[in-house]
Amino acid sequence: MDLTILHMNDHHSHITADSFDFDVSGLDLSATIEGGGPVSEIEVAYGGFPMMVSLFNTLAGQNENVLKLHAGDAITGTLFYTLFSGAADAAVMNQICFDAFALGNHEFDDGDAGLAKFLDALNSTACETPALAANVVPGASSAIASGYIQPYTILERSGQQIGIIGIDIAGKTKNSSQPDADTQFLDETTTAQQYIDELEGLGVDKIILLTHYQYQQDLALAANLSGVDVIVGGDSHTLLGSDTYSDLGFNPIAPYPAQVSNSDGEPVCVVQAWEYAHIMGKLNVSFDDDGVVTHCGGQTYMPISNSFSYEFNDDENRTLNSNDTFAVTQALTGYPEVAVTQADASTADLVEFFDSQTEELRQTVIGSVASDLCLERFPGQGRSTICDVSLTANMGSDISNIVAKAFMTVTPTADIGIQNGGGVRVDVPAGDYTIADAYTLLPFSNTLVTLEMTGQQIIDVLEDALANALDNGGSTGSYPYASGLRYNIDASQVAGSRVSNVEVNPRVAGNWTPIDTAATYTVVTNDFIASGQDGYLAFKPIYDAGNFVDTFTEYAQGFVDYVEALNEAGQSVDKLPAAEYSTQNYIGADGCDHSTGACSGF
Repeated sequence: MDLTILHMNDHHSHITADSFDFDVSGLDLSATIEGGGPVSEIEVAYGGFPMMVSLFNTLAGQNENVLKLHAGDAITGTLFYTLFSGAADAAVMNQICFDAFALGNHEFDDGDAGLAKFLDALNSTACETPALAANVVPGASSAIASGYIQPYTILERSGQQIGIIGIDIAGKTKNSSQPDADTQFLDETTTAQQYIDELEGLGVDKIILLTHYQYQQDLALAANLSGVDVIVGGDSHTLLGSDTYSDLGFNPIAPYPAQVSNSDGEPVCVVQAWEYAHIMGKLNVSFDDDGVVTHCGGQTYMPISNSFSYEFNDDENRTLNSNDTFAVTQALTGYPEVAVTQADASTADLVEFFDSQTEELRQTVIGSVASDLCLERFPGQGRSTICDVSLTANMGSDISNIVAKAFMTVTPTADIGIQNGGGVRVDVPAGDYTIADAYTLLPFSNTLVTLEMTGQQIIDVLEDALANALDNGGSTGSYPYASGLRYNIDASQVAGSRVSNVEVNPRVAGNWTPIDTAATYTVVTNDFIASGQDGYLAFKPIYDAGNFVDTFTEYAQGFVDYVEALNEAGQSVDKLPAAEYSTQNYIGADGCDHSTGACSGF
């Protein structure tokens, strides 16, 4: 039997197309920029569900014995989830009509009840998609306790049965999401083998694991199991493919597909399809008469639009004419993974329907602010437009400290939150607070990540951030704000000696104690500074080594969740107690102690 598996994973509510820049300097296009110079790069729209639906439909029509699979983390990550609670994701997923969907850890971000709401939407049409999670055992009071999930499904193609088992990543889901307290997550390997054995007992000899378990762990899982044939995975957002992706500016980890051996010594095909509806995977598997894999093949596909824009000047983008479009299309489709794809009209209409409602829904009030919250970068800089500089002279920004606390609060594994001052953009006046306000406050497409760091590394991060602004000509936006961490700063000292009296209070749940330079703490921050940007150099080697966990929660979404939680508890957003401000005392570059209130600069 020959089987074709079309799959995706981790779209995280990214339902619209994204774009990348493509170098066209060697194509001799007729288009010019203002002033007559040549166009050196153009913008290419890629991915998104309108094109993905067309691609799934096209490839499904070209092949026999097709399965369409989604390996989890469909929801949370963009404003489409914030505003529509999974309804938008379910609507576009139903346009593809997956044969099976595995639960990911982010499916539990709004508890079992939030997951039930999403699964209701996913099964509200004639397309009914089985939600698979063999190692998830809902508690008795769970909203998904009755009929929402199943361990496996058995599908038939050409008269032969194929078993598909769902596996969710247990520890990460329990520790980083918000499942109900009595919902259990069982060992992935033990559970997978249990249900492989059960399926084999039913006479099913072609078995697929649909996992949300990370690529490297999928490879290890395959080696430890008997009877598994295919693993279609997610969670690690792994890009598999050829040098095509490197040439286009992306970072493929390994070829597609991988072939390893199970504990019986038989072949197992292992695949994953990156993230955010950017690509889909097409896996071709051949089986012998005993259900043993004899061939793993296929490739990933990146759907692109055939309309290309370029920057004519700082204020105007233009679209390439037909001749230039043909030349660019020829260049791009020279890469085997790139597929020019016409957007599916009905899916595009659906996306437009949800998009048209976003502006109105952005005005939804999610909480209240009790008092004016001043914005500041360096203490005493005077950046706020609603607060006198005397209010921020010693401890700095009100709202930046609150943002750091919000990130720590919504990240259950975090001990400490760190946020750069420049990533927080506006004062927050007292009054009602809306979703739009949160995205104005935190407008960048950053996600929250966690890193394991020693106390000394945390001190080094603070020192590096200060040096970036004070010594290296960097932005004052480097100034560090934190939660669960406080310190004194003397900007008049030399680099490396400006931070003192560093204390920690993990999750602000106990007492303040001196930081242990040898102890390990979990720090949550945004992925921009985690990668070493804005002078946060001590983060970079940890990040570059891959020793971080990306929550894939946009940082504005994290703040929305924080405000909503306060509101549900009957509380407003307000200034933190003085003891929680990360900067406890600030001495300026001129040696003036800002606690005296008599300093004129920073």
